[in-house]
Amino acid sequence: MDPKAKILVVDDEERIRRLIRMYLEREEYMVDEAENGKEALEKALDTDYNAIILDIMMPEMDGIETCQELRKKKDTPVIMLTAKGEEANRVQGFEVGADDYIVKPFSPREAVLRVKAVLRRVSASSFNETDTSSKNILVFPHITIDHDAHRVTADGEEVSLTPKEYELLCFLAKSPDKVFNREHLLKEVWQYEFFGDLRTVDTHVKRLREKLSTVSKSAAKMIVTVWGVGYKFEVDDV
Repeated sequence: MDPKAKILVVDDEERIRRLIRMYLEREEYMVDEAENGKEALEKALDTDYNAIILDIMMPEMDGIETCQELRKKKDTPVIMLTAKGEEANRVQGFEVGADDYIVKPFSPREAVLRVKAVLRRVSASSFNETDTSSKNILVFPHITIDHDAHRVTADGEEVSLTPKEYELLCFLAKSPDKVFNREHLLKEVWQYEFFGDLRTVDTHVKRLREKLSTVSKSAAKMIVTVWGVGYKFEVDDV
């Protein structure tokens, strides 16, 4: 993990920004701040941050809209900050491409751990992990996953995925036809104890299917729901 990773902290409350910044800088991360969504979007498009901590409720432009606009240009990992009672906003955040969320009030140490987890996941995806297969490319009917290039193509056309969507697809594709329940997917794909509900998985699967479907409906059908159990990546009968 690169201790020089750049993190953007976005919140309209200065004390929250400074608190998170202090803890991140203790880990030798480079930290920038923004006090509203508009400023955050400008900085995020001008600078290649390794991760963004983004509050949902802000003036100028809220976190949902900021993340939505960011996803049109970049796949920078986004960790949403949300108040305890804003479950609907958390779900909406995932729908526009957020990778994780932190519920207020929170421990600054939790923020650091979540940033580290996001950076670790992105690193593992970008540099092909040394696992069972020596191949860096997974090829299936309708879908090809190139680990080295961090690229997914469906029927020959590239599909733009967020880091989390990419990771979820890779995890399922590495075990074709094996069914995974939501709890297992949360544990393995998110890689730490996740303080959310199981709809997090459903939301990401839905977005993944939608993105694949815009290019290839056959590719989208490879992500199969096993009712009452979970999901699998189905290779046959697509």
